[in-house]
Amino acid sequence: QVQLVESGGGLVQAGGSLRLSCAASGSIFSINAMGWYRQAPGKQRELVATMTSGGSRTYADSVKGRFTISRDNAKNTVFLQMNSLRPEDTAVYYCNLEIATYIYWGQGTQVTVSS
Repeated sequence: QVQLVESGGGLVQAGGSLRLSCAASGSIFSINAMGWYRQAPGKQRELVATMTSGGSRTYADSVKGRFTISRDNAKNTVFLQMNSLRPEDTAVYYCNLEIATYIYWGQGTQVTVSS
């Protein structure tokens, strides 16, 4: 089994910053990618950022230049540094882990940006 534990969400004013963390544990081997998705009320879950084991990064257009994804491979942890936050970034943020053909999700952490 694989467990993902997220932390770092909260309430912040527009223009502020937050840093999300997600630590993976359990039967972890051959990680393809780790990343973050988000889901706002009434909307579908969407990609925020992912990072492959080789270091390739993908960002949603809406967060490019504001968010940065990074990984600590030794600790199987992925981070999301979120700067210049906007009210439209308000959502539940989910950690995502791809191992071979399996996809695992964290429980989600709420990020609320007030205007």
